[in-house]
Amino acid sequence: MTTTTFVFDAYGTLFDVSAAARELSEEPGQEEFAQHWTTVAQVWRQKQLEYTWIHAIVGEHLDFWEVTKNALDNALDVVMLNGKDHDELRERLLELYWELSAYPEATKALEQIKEMGMNTAILSNGTPQMLDAAVKSAGIGHLLDDVLSVETVGIFKPAGVVYELVTNRFNCVPEEVIFVSANGWDAAAASRFGFKSCWLHRKSKAQPDRLPWKPSFVLEDLVFVPDLTRLDDASV
Repeated sequence: MTTTTFVFDAYGTLFDVSAAARELSEEPGQEEFAQHWTTVAQVWRQKQLEYTWIHAIVGEHLDFWEVTKNALDNALDVVMLNGKDHDELRERLLELYWELSAYPEATKALEQIKEMGMNTAILSNGTPQMLDAAVKSAGIGHLLDDVLSVETVGIFKPAGVVYELVTNRFNCVPEEVIFVSANGWDAAAASRFGFKSCWLHRKSKAQPDRLPWKPSFVLEDLVFVPDLTRLDDASV
């Protein structure tokens, strides 16, 4: 079926979730943090995802900003910087999270997709306020037809009702949608819903998740996403 709509996950897909910790590590006076920033970034992201899954499973929703803060607290507990008070680090990291950098190829990919006459949107666990800040910081708002947040339905991905936000918004069937995510589990769930999903592995050592649902496409980054409409359902 002809593709009409491209939908992107936000964090890790369009926006670099490691940027906050990396940028703090480069600030004056943060030499000690610079030795640990990669671990902080990794634990922060992993716990952020794990907490969303737990909240979805038990049916007790907590907005993504609160989840993000709780995950950061866990990461800072893991990386004890000589027993230092983490309050200042915490506040600065949270401040930087509102200004996450977009991946360098994101703007060009979106521009090419819009030139093709396609609908474009973000579908994210993020709150509307978080997503609005990230989109503005990246300067990509004019390239998006909508920014869809799970707060509308009160449950995190991979609940099917989240992906349904896309088909309701664009009055389309799942087969018309190419959904792009850097999270393998997200791409798998989107494929289960009926989207033509694309997993971006970003040159990581991650392997395809052993789930019954497979992404239609596998790419290193966003560069070749606009070309997916020319391909059949096959990995590239």
